Amino acid sequence: MTTNQTRREFLRDLGISAAALPFILNLPSLGFANQRQRKQRLVFLFSPNGVIPSAFWPEEEGPLTTLKESLKPLEPFKERTLILHGVCDKVRGDGDNHMRGIGCLLTGIELFPGNIQGGSHTPAGWASGLSIDQEIKNHLQANPATRTRFGSLEFGVLVPDRADTWTRMIYAGPNKPIAPIDDPYQMFNKLYGRMKDQEHLKSILDDLQEDLRKVRSVVSTEDRRLLEEHAAFVREMEQELKASKEQDVGHAVPELEPGIKTENDNMPRISKMQIDLMVNSFAADFARVASLQFTNSVGQARMRWLKINEGHHELSHHPDSDKDAVDKLIRINKWYCEQMAYLAKRLAETPEPGGGGSLLDNTLLVWTNELGKGNSHTLDNIPFVLVGNGLDFKMGRSIKYPKVPHNRLLLSLAHGMGHRIKTFGNPDFCSAGPLPKLS
Repeated sequence: MTTNQTRREFLRDLGISAAALPFILNLPSLGFANQRQRKQRLVFLFSPNGVIPSAFWPEEEGPLTTLKESLKPLEPFKERTLILHGVCDKVRGDGDNHMRGIGCLLTGIELFPGNIQGGSHTPAGWASGLSIDQEIKNHLQANPATRTRFGSLEFGVLVPDRADTWTRMIYAGPNKPIAPIDDPYQMFNKLYGRMKDQEHLKSILDDLQEDLRKVRSVVSTEDRRLLEEHAAFVREMEQELKASKEQDVGHAVPELEPGIKTENDNMPRISKMQIDLMVNSFAADFARVASLQFTNSVGQARMRWLKINEGHHELSHHPDSDKDAVDKLIRINKWYCEQMAYLAKRLAETPEPGGGGSLLDNTLLVWTNELGKGNSHTLDNIPFVLVGNGLDFKMGRSIKYPKVPHNRLLLSLAHGMGHRIKTFGNPDFCSAGPLPKLS
């Protein structure tokens, strides 16, 4: 494709349908996207209810030698991991700590007054500003060289159907929460479309064979390989979605309290499918910003596959003297860490289309939480574990900060993505600028 030729003209001249666009937008030889500039990506992962500090935080600042039990799954990525202790959510105002913990986590600004009553404190509403992922997305989308089809993608796993302050961490602006898509079928449909419903799932590839054949005839050998890999992934995901529809969990699914989806026991399967979809969306350059939200603030997932029958939030309220509860909470956080490690692995084994290295070389994962510790509901020492090399931070370390506002980390992430904003969220917490020591 010439530089003066539009997508519409290319499709018309080659005689292919717009439905083929998801398969060809990332092919370097077609020139649809800027392939010379590095593609930086940022992903936020959320899990709820705090951590067990003794099983999470490294003892010392400096090089990562050993990882505590909850972080053991990251051992293969130790040299690409950065653990930040002492980053605190200092935003106060309306709402309880669970509400402010998730609502202010990526926005760095107060919640509006509202009528949603938490467990304590005053009631509250939605966040009064946009989240940092959307700020960065808007920056990237404003530049034709970094603009992508979706800009950002919001994935979820077992996020409750209800919409309230505890269930939303992404905001397009004040009073504008964005709901994550927690059904892999719906996410697949968003990415590729053309399917009426899951009962009548039909392969989108069946109608595109002729279009893809035409594209293969005009692209490079490397691009033909990318096209085949993309088509193979879509075919596999279609089969996985069909299987998930038909799968029986092997026993009667018990009744759960309102707001918890009945797919609870399929949580590991849903997580894997969402992660696979995210990785493929990056390989196809659908977006360069994404989030993956596991359940919600006060999340009550029951991890029976770990032999844990109690709800997560229920366990998080037990005292430190309850060794059984502590052990279960450590295993729960380790399972969440395994999901991050799986995402890192998939990114590391996927080559960067049109560039050198892997997707992980150009992606930073940020795993966080609404609380530092569940039974104290503290907003100090919010977990921030970073994996990857997308922002060129110096990895393989533990850094201990003297209780710094998390707004400064949000600023650092924006700067690392090339967005040199002076403040983000509440400016009172940004006066010292981005966090030191990261590079």
